[in-house]
This record gives sequence, structure tokens and C-alpha cells, in this order.
Amino acid sequence: MLSARRNRLLTMLLGLALLLVASGCAQAPAAPTAQDAAKAVQQAAPTVAAAAQQAAPTVAAAVQQAAPTVAAAAKAAAVQPAAPAAGPGRGKGDQLKVLYWQAPTILNAHLAAGTKDYHAASVVLEPLAWIGPDGKPTPALAAEIPTRENGGVSADGKTVTWKLKPDVKWSDGSDFTADDVVFTWQYVSDPKTASTNARFMENVEKAEAVDKNTVKVTFKKASPNPYEAFVSANNVILQKKQFQDYMGEKAKDAPGNLKPIGTGPYKVREFKPGDVVVYDLNENYRDPARPFFKEVQIKGGGDATSAARAVFQTGDADYAWNLQVPWTVMQPLVNAGKGEAVTLPSSQFERLNMNFADPNTEVNGARSEPSTKHPFLSDLKVRQALGLAIDRKQIAEQLYGAYGKWTCNVLNAPPDFVSPNTKCDPDPEKAKQLLDEAGWKVGADGIREKDGKKLKVLFQTSVNPVRQATQELIKAAWAKIGVDAELKAVNAGVFFDSAAGNTDNIGHFYADIQMYTSGSDQPDPTNFFAQWTSPQVAAKANEWRGTNLTRYQNPAFDQIVDQLRSETDAAKRKDLIIKANDTLVNDVVMVPLVSRATPASGKAKDLKGNTPNPWDSELWDIGNWYR
Repeated sequence: MLSARRNRLLTMLLGLALLLVASGCAQAPAAPTAQDAAKAVQQAAPTVAAAAQQAAPTVAAAVQQAAPTVAAAAKAAAVQPAAPAAGPGRGKGDQLKVLYWQAPTILNAHLAAGTKDYHAASVVLEPLAWIGPDGKPTPALAAEIPTRENGGVSADGKTVTWKLKPDVKWSDGSDFTADDVVFTWQYVSDPKTASTNARFMENVEKAEAVDKNTVKVTFKKASPNPYEAFVSANNVILQKKQFQDYMGEKAKDAPGNLKPIGTGPYKVREFKPGDVVVYDLNENYRDPARPFFKEVQIKGGGDATSAARAVFQTGDADYAWNLQVPWTVMQPLVNAGKGEAVTLPSSQFERLNMNFADPNTEVNGARSEPSTKHPFLSDLKVRQALGLAIDRKQIAEQLYGAYGKWTCNVLNAPPDFVSPNTKCDPDPEKAKQLLDEAGWKVGADGIREKDGKKLKVLFQTSVNPVRQATQELIKAAWAKIGVDAELKAVNAGVFFDSAAGNTDNIGHFYADIQMYTSGSDQPDPTNFFAQWTSPQVAAKANEWRGTNLTRYQNPAFDQIVDQLRSETDAAKRKDLIIKANDTLVNDVVMVPLVSRATPASGKAKDLKGNTPNPWDSELWDIGNWYR
């Protein structure tokens, strides 16, 4: 009987020892190591032994004999890989409803003109790496980020070698290889393609496939930023098989522009440009646990206010992008409780672009051609006067509230690169003086005139309540200095469309001044500033897809950007970056108005897994989203 009692007690005490081991392991944030498990048992054994000594010395002895065995068992269990954390699971969700009231018009990011097009394309197409929320590259199709430490970036900064993830499939089931990366470089670099992303490849001398899963990029000049090509939603990889017959001038005709084959978590089922994109789960996606949703719908149309209501008030949508809604309307919507605002400080800035070309003179069937000269905006004093008349603080506080701050600068992030040199307090009297000096005298009707012509500007932007309110404030400010403004509002789907035949889009710029938002896609702003260099001037010759929409041409500015492409000294780079910003501001190439939070978006409270990103596509991690 004593033996039976001893055995029961031994069993109980051994169970207690195992429980103590398990308890100690459960407190750890990750799976315990073998050493952790053994240590836990060793710590538990004396306590168990002491209790046993009080009950029966023979039991204590048995426990002491058993302790090493328990420790060995715990050690064996601990070295087993931890079970994966419970995740949402592939295809367990039905439909993800996303609102982009500025509807996508094309899904080939290399021919896109609007942010909404880059975002919609990024659901399907991927770069080698995204720019993460911290401003650093994070792998997408790359197996790792190349650095000097791992040998991926050469010591002289002339080459970068990308190792690709093995066994990645395109959504049609074919292999993704280094040849697709090389082809993408060839496609974007071809001047006849007229890619809106050509500036990212300007410093690339060649890209070559070392083997199936390795790409070597050689720069023309040693690059201080080895990630200038193939990184971010602007630099997605195209499938060679789908696009190789549509190089150069044929690029605009590729069926893949509307239905690209990709490597991302979803694939295109249906696309109606300017209306809706429907995506299905990509069964060939490399992560067997993702994506969660069987279907994604990006719906366009309506306006920012109705999109905000759909997330914050009615709960009819899961995510809504770019809620440029007047602050007095936005604040109570956010407080309605069904959604959450998605905001981060960013480099995005609302601004007025000045047209340096003549939008009313036709050359070879086109207007605003860079060979022409604007009749009054080519005068620096006129541009300065228009800027000095505007109260940016009033615009930011009345219309943007918590989602925007007035700014004098073109570059507003990262903070270390923001120029301290610029000033932009409103000064209507100084503006009047500058216009007087430029020869524009006030007429009987209060509008200035010169050589028999009235000082009248055509000011266009997209249809949006905040933008129309901004237009009205600016029109009133200009009227006070004798400038008449005609306001034009264009449907966003038309305004940000890249079609060569669309004369109302931002590329054609058939107006004097236009307003919209964009920003840098990387903390290194070299390619951001390259948008305003002479080679990037939009014109009929490149189907109006050049990024320099202002037609500004300044060899001194071009030289600053050229120096940025090769300068490696950190202090000198900072000086060049600030100099580039100040040149654009002082030349009044544009009038910065508001530094925006990464355009305020909204999401349903039960939508999980999304990580706000101020640098890249808002849909960069859509494969991780779940409910």
C-alpha cells in the first residue's frame, strides 16, 4: 500500500515538475531553447524534492532520479520547431471592398500617370523590393536586400547584385526569372516606350542575368543609392513573355496594360478603366498561407466625402483611399466609430504647377509644347506675385485640419533634408509691386493688363471638395492683386489619366496653372527631383508621359540632380538636396501649399494586417490583410 501511495505521489510530483517546465516556457515570447528548458527543470527540481522530503524521503530520492529524465524529455521537446502562429489562412475571407474614388485607368505602372494607377497595379505586380514604412527597402521578389556587408553592393558603388526568391511563379504558372527583370529594364529604358518611370533607369548602364535567380545591375556612375532601380511600386517587374512584343511605340497597345500577369497575391479578373477592378486570389502565389480574401474589388467613382462615409459611417467599405475631405466634414465622420483613420507624415505635398510653355499656341498639332514660351508665366516676377498673394496657412487650417500643414518647400520629408531657407508668408502689397515692375497695370475693371491683354489665368485641378474650396480661396487672393482666374475642375479619372488622346489630363497641361498632390517615393530624393529635369519634359514626342509637366528647363538644376546621382559624401548630398529644393522654390516652378499626411485614408475597424506606409503604395502589403 505504501508502494502504491508512493507511486501515485511520484506521478503527481513528476506531473508538477512538467507543469512547472511548461509554465516557464509559456512565459517566453518565443519557443524556448533546449538550455531554457533544462534550466527550468533544474530550478523546479529542488522545490519538488523539498516537498517530497516532507512527505517521504524515498519519494524525494525517486524524484531526484527522475529529474534528469524529465529534463531530457523537455530538452527533446524544446528543440522541435515551434508551430506557426495562427494566421488568417488563404482564401478564408470572401470579398475585400476598397474605394479609390479616383478610379484607376491603367494597370501597367510604367505607363501610369496617377497614384491610384500605381496602387491598383501593385496588387498584381511587384518590385524586387518595397520601400518599407521605415524608409528602408524590404524584400518583395528579392531573397534579400543587397548591401556592401553581404557582398550585394560593390565597394565602388558601381554595381548591385540581386538574389531572387527561388521558385516564384507568375499567375499564369510560368517561372519568374532574372530574364523578366532584365526585360523590364530594357522596356522602361527604351525612349520610344515613353515610360513615366524612365527617370529611375537613367543611371543604369545595363542589367544582366547572371543566372536564373541572379540579376546584376551596373550603373553609369557610382550610385550612393543602390536601390534607385527595381524598388517601390514605380519599379514593378513585368513578365517578359506578356510584354516582349509591345516594346517602344507599341507599348501603349499592349493588352497587358489592362490585365497584367503578375507575381503578387491577386490576379486581375475584370477591369473597367475609370470604374472598377476585380481581382481573384492568385493560386500560384508563393505564400501558402496568404492571401486571406478570395476576391478584392477596387471601386472608383463618387467623391472623397462619400468614400469617407462608406468606411466611417455606414461600414459599406473596408478601405477608402485619399480622403481629401474638408476638415469640418471629416472630423465628425471619423468620430462615427465604424472606421479608423490611416495617416502618417509623408513627403506628399499639394501644390500649384506653373506652365512654362504656352497652352494656347499650337505646334505640330499640340499645345504646351516645350519649344514655346508662356506669355506671362515665363516672367519670374509674375510667378512670384502669384505665390505671394496666397495664404497657405489659411488653406491648411481651414481645409486640411489635422491632415495637413502649410509648407514653403517642395521636399517635406525626411526632416533632415527639409530646407530651412525658404519663406512664404503672404504679402499682397509686395505682389502688387512685382506686377507693377513687370509692366502689368491695373485697368478700369480692376484687372491688370499689358500690351492690350488682360492678366487672366486658367487654373485647373481635379473634382474634389477640398480642391474646389482651395481654388476659391486662391481666386479671391489673386483678385485682390488684380489677377483674374478662370477655374476649371476635371473629373479625377480624366485628370489623372495617361491616354495620349486625353487633352484634359495633367500631362497635356492645356492650362496656365494646375494643382494636385505627389511626393517622393524614397527617402533619397534624387529621382523625386529628377521629375523636373529637362530630359523629363512632357511633350507630344513622348505622348505627354514625361514627368516634368511644368516644361521647366534649367541646366543649373539639371546639374544639381546629376551631381546627386553620384555624390557619396553625406554632408555634400544634404547640401545638394536643399539646393535642389531651393532652386525650384526660388524659381517658382511651383507653389507648394500643404504638406499632407500620407493622403488620409480610412479602414474598417475589423480589417487587420495592413501596415501604413508613407513611402510606397498603400496596397503594398495587401497580401497580409485579413478580417
